[in-house]
Parts: sequence; C-alpha cells; structure tokens
Amino acid sequence: MPELQRLHAGHAPAVLAFELANRAWFAASVSDRGDAFFTHFPARFDALLSEQETGLCAFHVLLDEHGAVLGRFNLVDLVDGTAELGYRVAEHATGHGLATTTVRELCRLATTRYALHTLRAATAHTNLASQKVLTKNGFIEVGPADPGDLGGKEGVWYERELRTTRPPARSPAADASAPARRRTP
Repeated sequence: MPELQRLHAGHAPAVLAFELANRAWFAASVSDRGDAFFTHFPARFDALLSEQETGLCAFHVLLDEHGAVLGRFNLVDLVDGTAELGYRVAEHATGHGLATTTVRELCRLATTRYALHTLRAATAHTNLASQKVLTKNGFIEVGPADPGDLGGKEGVWYERELRTTRPPARSPAADASAPARRRTP
C-alpha cells in the first residue's frame, strides 16, 4: 500500500530515479526541469531540504512498498495560512486514483499538521487529469494562471478553503429548548 512521507535525505536516490524515469512524461504537461536539475541534483535536493527546514515549504513523496517514488506532493510558500499545492505522479501509476487520494490526504495534513486554511494550485488547460484531481478534492476554479506560473503553458488557478475549526458546540441551553429526541433501542 502506498505511503505518503515527508521528504528526507534518505529519499534522494529514489527521487532522482523517479524524476529521470518520468522526465518526458512530465514535460508533456508541466515545464521540464532542464538538464541542470539532473546535473546538480544533489545540491538541488539539499537546497529543498534546507528550504523545508525554514517552514516555508513541506515536501512529500508517495512511496510504494519497495520504497520507489510513485509521486511527489508539495506545499510551497506556506505564508499566513495559505500555500500552493503541486504534485506529479509517475506515468505507470496514473489512472489508479493515487493522485486524488494523496491530494485528499495532503489537504488533511495541510490543516492538521501545517495549520493552513487555504490551498491554491495551478494547472495547464491541457492537463485534464490534474484538473479532475483538484475538483474531486473540492478545489474550485478561481482565475487564469499566468503562463509564467506554468512554464509557458496557459492554465488556470484552483483554490480550496480548508476547514480548520470544528463547528460550534451546542450550548446546554440550546439542548434544553430543543424537542426531546426519541431513543430507539
């Protein structure tokens, strides 16, 4: 069963293998990371971990039972209770609901672990699968994305308000004035 884990140093080899194996697949829907990303991967990976330590980002990997990366799910720019959600799933793992399920879990973590109340995500117009994942998870379209946000591709921003508080508790006075409920055996 896949497991979502917060990114740590031990994930580096699996993340690199994931990015290399899926480079062409990702380039079809999101901007290519470029050759420099792979050439300087160790330094880039260490920079991500350092950025995560500041609390401004929270990076996660979805791992299969053998420790291979099935997807990356990230929260970036965690400021004033909001963050941007980004994710990518391995080509061989698409179409099985992993992105939808994992985004749902990350929305839960965004609330409980990171105290966020709003998530935003941008997707290219051509990335229908990502749009479906977002809408299944309660994101709504809020406006056009600048092509610079999507590596030169036209797209749209989505947003989801997260529930961060419980509904107000009923007061005993309200309960006393409410009609008595019939108990069933």
